[in-house]
Amino acid sequence: MAAATTTKRRKRRGKGNLLSGFDASVEEQSALDQYLRDVSRHELITPEREKELGALAQKGDQDAIQELARANLRFVISVAKKYQNRGVSLTDLIQEGNVGLVTAARKFDPEQGVKFISYAVWW
Repeated sequence: MAAATTTKRRKRRGKGNLLSGFDASVEEQSALDQYLRDVSRHELITPEREKELGALAQKGDQDAIQELARANLRFVISVAKKYQNRGVSLTDLIQEGNVGLVTAARKFDPEQGVKFISYAVWW
């Protein structure tokens, strides 16, 4: 009787594309780099301006909402970077953070005595 031979086959793992292991495609990375440059150009606002914008935003002023959100985009990026490499791209994390920032800007009440970003971090 011939001994049964078992052949072990290796599972073949694809090498993936050249960008596997990176957070973004070349196009996405280029767009992200441009976005990061654009964000760095937005000026920070003073606490007084933050209160003024918050009051206007509560009344539905879209320009105030946008200015309040734009002034805090750096914070979104810093938080998003802490969560990258967990299965979601950095650009998606930033996008979700920006949506939360706009939501917070619409609902922010400057009379509560907290800074906008302390309120916005929960959105």
